[in-house]
Amino acid sequence: QVQLVESGGGLVQPGGSLRLSCAASGFPLDFYAIGWFRQAPGKGREVISCISTSDHSTYYADSVKGRFTISRDNAKNTVYLQMNSLKPEDTAVYYCAAGLCSDPDYWGQGIQVTVSS
Repeated sequence: QVQLVESGGGLVQPGGSLRLSCAASGFPLDFYAIGWFRQAPGKGREVISCISTSDHSTYYADSVKGRFTISRDNAKNTVYLQMNSLKPEDTAVYYCAAGLCSDPDYWGQGIQVTVSS
């Protein structure tokens, strides 16, 4: 069974950090580009970061550039999103997805990240 499971979310104060993990099962993650997406209340889902399969090239949305870092550990079948200097506007449900970042094949169930004092 193909599955992506996010973990590491929660409540953090502004300026704090979290590391999200996306663990894959049922398929080899290293065959797929991986994207992190988020959906804030009342807004559409947006792609915030992607990492390729081969050269591990990365993409970041302007809203997170310089604060978030995506990485992958193919041996662990896991992709990470290190989030630093978090802001209240980063509050959202975060999703990982496998496949083309423009049109993923598989989605995780999502995990809540809340940035609040």
